[in-house]
Amino acid sequence: MMEWIQQTDGIWQYVILFVLAAAPLLDVFLVVPFGVALGLNPMAVGIIGFAGNFLIVLLFGFFFKQLSKWRDKRRQKKGITTPSKRETRARRIWERYGLPGLALVAPGIVGTDLAAILALSFGSSRPRVISWMAISLALWTIALTVGSVYGFGYMDLI
Repeated sequence: MMEWIQQTDGIWQYVILFVLAAAPLLDVFLVVPFGVALGLNPMAVGIIGFAGNFLIVLLFGFFFKQLSKWRDKRRQKKGITTPSKRETRARRIWERYGLPGLALVAPGIVGTDLAAILALSFGSSRPRVISWMAISLALWTIALTVGSVYGFGYMDLI
């Protein structure tokens, strides 16, 4: 995959990173360090990683009801009645720290897309979920961009 992105030119590398960031379960935790490791502009990689990930949060927020119905039917078809480990972990965080805690911790344990769905299913309002996920995603994106730049820069010194 890395070779494929390196073979593309200019803006297409950023387009591919945007698509990867928008893919469910691929968060800024993967896309930002990947883009920085490729030698792309860290500021652009951070913005694109945030935008791609936030697009999915917005889509999940706006289409939550339809997504929830589809997911429930799919789970019933498969005979799944108990929540997954990720859902259980997210529920514990939710009960202890509420929406802000879930939004700030979730990208590291369950991903922003799943965290948004879980927060909505736990009863939070759509505007609050989208706002807290945006704040959390911005903080994580900044931290990962800075960490990647300095981390890879430190590796060059070795």
